[in-house]
Amino acid sequence: MAPLDTPFIDLAEAASGRAADQLVGALEARIASGDLADGAHLPAERDLMAEFGTSRTVVREAIARLASRGLVESRPRYRPVVRRPGYDAALSAVGGVVTHLLKQPGGVKNLYDTRIYLEAALARTAALSARKDDIAALRDALEANQEAIPDSQRFYATDVAFHAVLYRVPRNPIFPAVHKAFTSWLASHWQQMPRSPERNRINYLSHKAIFDAIVERDPDAAEKALTSHLNAAWEYVRGTFED
Repeated sequence: MAPLDTPFIDLAEAASGRAADQLVGALEARIASGDLADGAHLPAERDLMAEFGTSRTVVREAIARLASRGLVESRPRYRPVVRRPGYDAALSAVGGVVTHLLKQPGGVKNLYDTRIYLEAALARTAALSARKDDIAALRDALEANQEAIPDSQRFYATDVAFHAVLYRVPRNPIFPAVHKAFTSWLASHWQQMPRSPERNRINYLSHKAIFDAIVERDPDAAEKALTSHLNAAWEYVRGTFED
């Protein structure tokens, strides 16, 4: 008779887990190689069961793991769709954890401070090395931002678009993915911020100060304008958070 403190091991469950591991590994390899193309459907459950000689339970567990890693998009009653590995997928996969962390004391502020730190560096980089097409993209985004001042919903979208340009300047694909993740993670909080045309105009003028410093190739002024803008935005919105 086993000692009372011996942990119970469900051998069937353990075997199922190992089988799912093998199936996940095989499908990951196919996705990475392009054999399962981005946007393509995964093989039907019955086909995977037949090919790998496994159960429906194992197939569904493997698909759930792939979905948690951002490698497939799974919806009820639809065959899962392949998503090639990329920075968007990697950051999306940790979204659930980040959402949980944001609920902890100081969680939103910690993430927002990270955004300020990164964007301050990006503003300096833009002032030092932005190309003509970067300047043109910033100018277009700023003009759209100004035109949207009377419409707060549209202003928010153009606000996000203006900051997105800064993340594209270094030509590093990680940064735009990070911006998309920041926007997604903070959106449910940020949309609580009271908005008005008057406040929109203040934010537009802050964007213009950032743009002007970049055009003038003044990295210190660009960093200062960016930091001042985001710090002011936090002070304006912090009262709406239970943080």
